[in-house]
Formats: sequence, structure tokens, C-alpha cells
Amino acid sequence: MKTSRLSFRRKRQGGNALIEFALVAIAFILLLLSFVEFGRMLLVYNSVANAARAGVRYAIVNGNANGTRAGSGPAANPTDVVNVVMSFARSAPLDVTRLSPSCTAGGDGRICVQYPYNSNSIGSPVRVTVVYRYDPLISILPLGVNLASKSEGVIVF
Repeated sequence: MKTSRLSFRRKRQGGNALIEFALVAIAFILLLLSFVEFGRMLLVYNSVANAARAGVRYAIVNGNANGTRAGSGPAANPTDVVNVVMSFARSAPLDVTRLSPSCTAGGDGRICVQYPYNSNSIGSPVRVTVVYRYDPLISILPLGVNLASKSEGVIVF
């Protein structure tokens, strides 16, 4: 009689272990996916920050005294700075169709080029702000976050 009770208990415990494994495996997979998603978000933020830096770098080196060099115009035209930011964003994992060259756009993504002193002469500051809407790959709800980066510099040439 004792052996049948022991085998019955072992069978019940085997079922419990299967249920426990299923619950722990689901929690582990969700944790693993959240780590992957957080890493992807950091990659996108880093790309946004680097795109803003590339735009400022272009603007401070190509002030209004520099004419057209190698197919790129002077930084007096903010659209040239925006084009540099867009070309950098194309090489990164960013969807450039989400970026619009506007400081007042109410949308999710924008590129804003500002000259605070309304001048692009040597010694004048320039500011480039890039805002990008990050949407997670794996999400039950449409939870998006705006990732923004601002870079500033002083025109030197």
C-alpha cells in the first residue's frame, strides 16, 4: 500500500513541476525580451544624439564665410544642416520618414536648427535639436516615447 501512495505523490509533484516551469519560463522570457527592447532603445537614443552632433559639427565648420564645398552649401541655410542630420539618420537604425525639419511641428519627430543670435557669423552659437518617436517592437499597448537630443556649438570657420 505504501508504494502506491508514493508513486501517486510523485505523479502529482511531476505535474506541479511542469506548471512551475511554465510560469517561470514565461517570466524569464518576458524579462529577456525587456532587456533586448531596452538595449534597442539605447541604440536608437545614441543614434539620435549622434545625428544632432553631426548636424552641429557641420554647422560650426561650414559658417557663412565658407562657400559651397564638395556639393554642400554653407551653414547659412538650415536645410543643409537638416540634410546632414537626415543622411546621418539614414545610416543609423532610424526611420527618417518620421523626422520633419520643423521647430514647431507638433508631430512625433522633428529636426530643429536654431541660431540664437540670428546670425551664423564666426563666434555665433548654433543649436540642433532632434526629436524621434521610439516605438517598441514588442508591445501589447501602443506605448511610444519621444527621444530627444540637443547639441550646441560655436561657429569657428
